[in-house]
Amino acid sequence: MDGSPASRAALAWAMRQPGLGGAAVDAVIAWQYPVGYGWPAPVVPPFDFAGNARQALAGAVSEAADEAPQVEIRQHVVQDHPAAALLKAADGAQLLVVGNRGYGGFTEALLGSVSQHCVHHAACPVVVVRGEPAPRGEP
Repeated sequence: MDGSPASRAALAWAMRQPGLGGAAVDAVIAWQYPVGYGWPAPVVPPFDFAGNARQALAGAVSEAADEAPQVEIRQHVVQDHPAAALLKAADGAQLLVVGNRGYGGFTEALLGSVSQHCVHHAACPVVVVRGEPAPRGEP
């Protein structure tokens, strides 16, 4: 989950699946300190990366839970690269659900680097969910 339309669509899709078998959903958001040329970038004023990620995840989960209140959802805030965090979270899972692309990278790409990495390296099946298309001229 990174807050992008595709990640929100992936969470909503995942929330609809446990009703079929009583499984729970683990919602994961990963964060990293900004890095420039191998050194952590100074952030002024101090910014609470973990708190901001926790808040973004809680908002998205709350929104998705309104549509599937019977589904158990566990929230995980992880300091790691997004692809690594998702692959670790999917270890032993029945399914990994990701958005087709987040906020980073090339806006015209059909599949983002994180979702592509997960498709190639996950030990379980991966579902890639497309988000709402952005209005023309917006990423």
